[in-house]
Amino acid sequence: MDIVIVTGMSGAGKTVVGNVLEDFGYYCIDNIPVPLIAPFIDLYLKQDGKSRKIALIVDVRGCENFSQLLDILDDIKKKDGDACKVIYLDASPEVLINRYKESRHIHPLVLSRHLTLSAAIEEEKRMLTPVRQNADLVLDTSKLTLSRCRERIIAFISGDASPVLGISCMSFGFKYGVPSDSDLLFDVRCFPNPYYVDELKNHTGLEACVAEYVMSFGSTRSFIEKLFEMIDFLIPLYIEDGRSHLTISIGCTGGRHRSVAITEALAKHLIENASCSVAVSHRDIQK
Repeated sequence: MDIVIVTGMSGAGKTVVGNVLEDFGYYCIDNIPVPLIAPFIDLYLKQDGKSRKIALIVDVRGCENFSQLLDILDDIKKKDGDACKVIYLDASPEVLINRYKESRHIHPLVLSRHLTLSAAIEEEKRMLTPVRQNADLVLDTSKLTLSRCRERIIAFISGDASPVLGISCMSFGFKYGVPSDSDLLFDVRCFPNPYYVDELKNHTGLEACVAEYVMSFGSTRSFIEKLFEMIDFLIPLYIEDGRSHLTISIGCTGGRHRSVAITEALAKHLIENASCSVAVSHRDIQK
């Protein structure tokens, strides 16, 4: 069991951290009321096939008395001392005020306690002091970029593990439209088309006969070599930028021959050479 409690000042970035934890395989619940934490954990862990990693985001909307949260955390840690970690997010009052002005959101204590924004931030800081003092990680986001914040969170929850980039390699046919979720897109319609070879027309790029035909041309092999070199160059840059997922789309006319064979070759290269999670799909292969 791996439980992370994310709390801290409103506007300090709890939602951003929740998104990072989701990318790392955590099941996240935002703004869970503190009295429901223990019952939720007990019920959730009884469900077969569920992830054993849970992230719960707690703020002043979910609890007026944070000593109750500390009692719950003590109970969890008594069962398994390493099971629960607390991440506390902080930021300077000036930064929090600017973030609220930019987002036009209302601080939760402004309405509930009829306070000014400055007074609400001060009161929230007072309420959260006991939790801050008992947190496993206190992270000031005042000057952190999103990528740096992600890096710090991943380093905390995974020790020395490097950030994992998920890559989706997709083949498609231009005649059916360009995938809207593509980050990198390559057009391979310039290479010889197996569709016009009678014995290959009804086969696909997943079959050796088509793949061998596609790769038999020097232009195709040169393209693939340059493609591998470029993707290998870009992957560390995407990871450094804080990206968690990348979609690489390769298209030919119908999405059954050239794009499929080249997508398979790219996925094989990534699996063998990159520290990434790789998924392969062929959107139009059955059309």
